[in-house]
Amino acid sequence: MAAHSAAWDSYLWEPGGSVLSNLFGLRDKADLAKAEFAEANAQQALVEEGLLSIPKTYDAAHLKALHKQLFGSIYEWAGEYRTVPIYKDQFGFAELDDIPRYLEDAGRIIEELDWSELDIDQFAAAAAEVFAYVNHAHPFREGNGRASKLFMQHVSELSRFEIDYDPATSGVTAAMWNEGSRFSGPDRFSYEPVPDSLVPVFRALAAER
Repeated sequence: MAAHSAAWDSYLWEPGGSVLSNLFGLRDKADLAKAEFAEANAQQALVEEGLLSIPKTYDAAHLKALHKQLFGSIYEWAGEYRTVPIYKDQFGFAELDDIPRYLEDAGRIIEELDWSELDIDQFAAAAAEVFAYVNHAHPFREGNGRASKLFMQHVSELSRFEIDYDPATSGVTAAMWNEGSRFSGPDRFSYEPVPDSLVPVFRALAAER
């Protein structure tokens, strides 16, 4: 229990606190959230515009490189696997030892598919499966959502479709995205994620290039 607490505290300014230690030196949670949002947005724009080179290997190294780029100026552990368990709304993500396996499986699924041949329904099913593995891995202490969404944008470049996260055009709200993600985790005592809830989400997000 002491080791578990120490691992959590290692990410924080103060033991038992709620503000992540950060390279900006910000100790107010709201201030940190604003700074993180602005900086990650700026870095993401550079990646999307092709001004920063991220090797597109479609695997764990690819995802870690994206996370490092997005959050490296904010957190010293950016791009590194988390060292603590993570839960959201009472749903647990992968155990620490299972993180590499989930990302390896996501990479295998990507590699084995000929994405250029997929129609929109096949693309939605494949993207949902890949994301379900990446999401359940939830490999980082913070910033998983942004990094994994950008990773999926890169995956979509292998296909005839792009992923449009804008709710104004896709109709997919944050609530719909979160619900689909939440229910895509493995059933109890099972390893494999269940991507069914994400298929209609990715079908709505998919737009032909």
